Amino acid sequence: MIVCKRVYQQASPDDGYRVLVDRLWPRGIKKSDLPLDEWNKTLAPSTALRKAFHSESIDFAEFSRCYRDELKAHPDELAQLARRARDGNVTLLYGAKNTEQNHARVLADVIEENLAPER
Repeated sequence: MIVCKRVYQQASPDDGYRVLVDRLWPRGIKKSDLPLDEWNKTLAPSTALRKAFHSESIDFAEFSRCYRDELKAHPDELAQLARRARDGNVTLLYGAKNTEQNHARVLADVIEENLAPER
């Protein structure tokens, strides 16, 4: 199972494998205070794409399409998280204020699409 959670929410034993998927470290949190298993900057949106979305140069639909295209360049990282999600819970940590329209939600969808049984 894949869950998306803001870094400012309290960690839970149910979180399983916790992965920070932001390119930048979240504001106001010391590295020693954030329980996580991995910080995967590779799977974060590019700086240009993130800035375009935050400046509202593109809408969420366009951001999602472009981000999905960027993720195609990282099949190994996606497969690794899909394997972890098959074996237990994976929590994608993000810092964005918008809990509905953010890159972690798109990433979770892409990983879930990769959860099809291995052949």
